[in-house]
Amino acid sequence: MSENEQAAVERSTTHSTFVIERTYDAGPQKVFDAWADPAAKSSWFGPPTKADYSLDFRVGGVEHFTSGPEGTLYTFDARFMDIVPGLRIVHCYDMLRDDTRISVSVATIELEAHGTGTRLTLTEYGVYLDGQDTSEAREHGTKEMIKALGTYVDAGESQ
Repeated sequence: MSENEQAAVERSTTHSTFVIERTYDAGPQKVFDAWADPAAKSSWFGPPTKADYSLDFRVGGVEHFTSGPEGTLYTFDARFMDIVPGLRIVHCYDMLRDDTRISVSVATIELEAHGTGTRLTLTEYGVYLDGQDTSEAREHGTKEMIKALGTYVDAGESQ
């Protein structure tokens, strides 16, 4: 988008928070490892058509993927702000569609033992920019991602 086209876009911000809770049969360490291991995470996180993926899972580390379904390039860039092994992950991330930033978010993933399994609580605060994305769409996509994580860990594919 050129500078003139960008100037013509009406600027707005929409703020929203959502919480997703899910219980898995797998234990907390197994669920945590599915987030921490690049090979494991690349198999369940994000769209299946990733064109580029990298994960440096440490405080201050970054995660990046791009995906190009139907000629549109989506980019996810995250920075890990806090990691407590087996318990908590906090990251900040932005999403771009082509060269347009569509949102900026802070997400917290909390894990706790629940019987022999794990209760995951994901809380996300997002700022959706210029009408380019919505909280409803992000929550839907995040629920699908958390469902894919469940399929992965409950099937015993990790570790």
